Amino acid sequence: MRPRATFFTLLTLGLAGTACQPSGEEAGPLSAADVAAIEALIAAHVQAGLTGDWEAFYSHYADDAVVMWSNRPAIEGLAALREVKLYRGAEYEVSPVEIDGRGDLAFVRATFSLLLDYEGAATNEGKLVWILRRGPDGSWLIAINISNSDLPLP
Repeated sequence: MRPRATFFTLLTLGLAGTACQPSGEEAGPLSAADVAAIEALIAAHVQAGLTGDWEAFYSHYADDAVVMWSNRPAIEGLAALREVKLYRGAEYEVSPVEIDGRGDLAFVRATFSLLLDYEGAATNEGKLVWILRRGPDGSWLIAINISNSDLPLP
């Protein structure tokens, strides 16, 4: 790339990044209470998946959530997620590796293992990233759920 083109590309990216910054005070890091609330969300999500309490499961998602599970198209919106056939987990574990964020946005990076409870039960293990957004009531909601399997395709 020519120096002039490189300069203008970097200038554009720098200005775009500056324009996206919040005005006024910068949002602070997550508080211990935020981290505890996110850990509680993870535990409640796992429990809902283990018991098949789908209303509780869905309540962890924002209305405009995007779910990107392995080997299927993205699911856009809570209404579309409610249309997906879900199976209770005979075993389900989500193990956070990292929880961080600022202000009203946070993320969870974790590993998971899952044994689905249905005829011809399937196992899966892998990693996930959740982008969380603070809801109107102050609770944390999953806005984006990205997960993929560590297991090779058959």
